[in-house]
Amino acid sequence: MTPDDMENRIVRYGDLQPCRTAFIDAHTPGSDQKENFTIIGGGVSESPDQHVHIDIPHGFNIGAAGQPPKCRNSLHNHRTAEVFFVLKGRWRFFWGRWGDAGETVLEEGDIFNIPTNLFRGFENVGTDYGMIMAVLGGDDAGGGVLWAPQVIEDAKDHGLILGDNGKLYDSKKGQSLPEGVKPMPLLTEEELATIPEPSAKEVIGGYVRRYWDMVAIADRTPVNVIGEQGLIRDKPGFEVDFITRASATDKKHSHDKPSVLMPVKGHWRVDWDGGSATLAPGDTMSVPEGLAHSAVPSMTGEAALYHVVATGDRAGPTWLG
Repeated sequence: MTPDDMENRIVRYGDLQPCRTAFIDAHTPGSDQKENFTIIGGGVSESPDQHVHIDIPHGFNIGAAGQPPKCRNSLHNHRTAEVFFVLKGRWRFFWGRWGDAGETVLEEGDIFNIPTNLFRGFENVGTDYGMIMAVLGGDDAGGGVLWAPQVIEDAKDHGLILGDNGKLYDSKKGQSLPEGVKPMPLLTEEELATIPEPSAKEVIGGYVRRYWDMVAIADRTPVNVIGEQGLIRDKPGFEVDFITRASATDKKHSHDKPSVLMPVKGHWRVDWDGGSATLAPGDTMSVPEGLAHSAVPSMTGEAALYHVVATGDRAGPTWLG
């Protein structure tokens, strides 16, 4: 594969195209400055304005959220896996029907495999613009998002209505629900009662892993972070490995499904049969199935990356499902 072919499968951090109207809380004060990015796959955006950088099916989706300080993403639920790692900044994740069942704060490099069937939200609690990278299960990312009822009601007061077709309509732009489309129904109290409210101890202990802990154990071989035998034992439809300078190798390997390389620290040189490229933190590279490749740090200093590959498992559920 030529370097030009592979360059088309690399999304550079500086080339990311944000969508500022991706979800129903786009006008709600406190959430109206967030930027959403769909990097690989169709994503879960409710807006036709969302730009998809690479539309090749991988068995999972890659996305990102960028937010200034004190900006939050409202409480929502997914039917499939949602995994975040912090690229820049400091982030508070919270969960539960009202967002008060538990919370945790993640620093750069930390990873959170959020269980399915759980209301979750997050906010930038750092002092500068922050970015979190996301892996979503399945090619269709679970068919959309389920919002906590209060999020839909708040959004209506600020001009946004979500149709039962999963699309947003903005009264500030003169839009209204088309004929035959009704407002998305709110979850009933009976439906809400089936959604767990796990404690912080349950979630943090089972589904959060800290960057420096992973660095310490990735001193010889890459660490399987999420997988059937991973640090987080789960089968969300993909596996996530963590690789550092100490565990990287220039020995080429391949996969029978497309894989993705996502540096979090340092610069990485990726070699394949036909060329090479250098990745920086925030870049995302899709490697075709069957292509022999390797990745090693290209400069001195701290270096770590996440590697994602589909497993063919159904995309969820986790133990809270």
